[in-house]
Amino acid sequence: MPLIPRWRFMTSEAKALVRTMGISIILLVVVLVVFRTLVGLLWPMVLVGFLLWLLLFRR
Repeated sequence: MPLIPRWRFMTSEAKALVRTMGISIILLVVVLVVFRTLVGLLWPMVLVGFLLWLLLFRR
C-alpha cells in the first residue's frame, strides 16, 4: 500500500514539493536530535570550565 495513494496522478511540481518537504522534515529531526544531545553534553562542560576558572584564577 503506497504512502501517498495518488502519487501517479500528481503533477511533477507536486511530487517535487512532497519530496522536498520530506527531506526537510527528516533533516530537521536529525538536527534536533543532534542538538539535544549536544545540549545535554554542554552543561557538564560548562560546570567543569567554571570550576577550573575558579581554581586557576583565584586571587
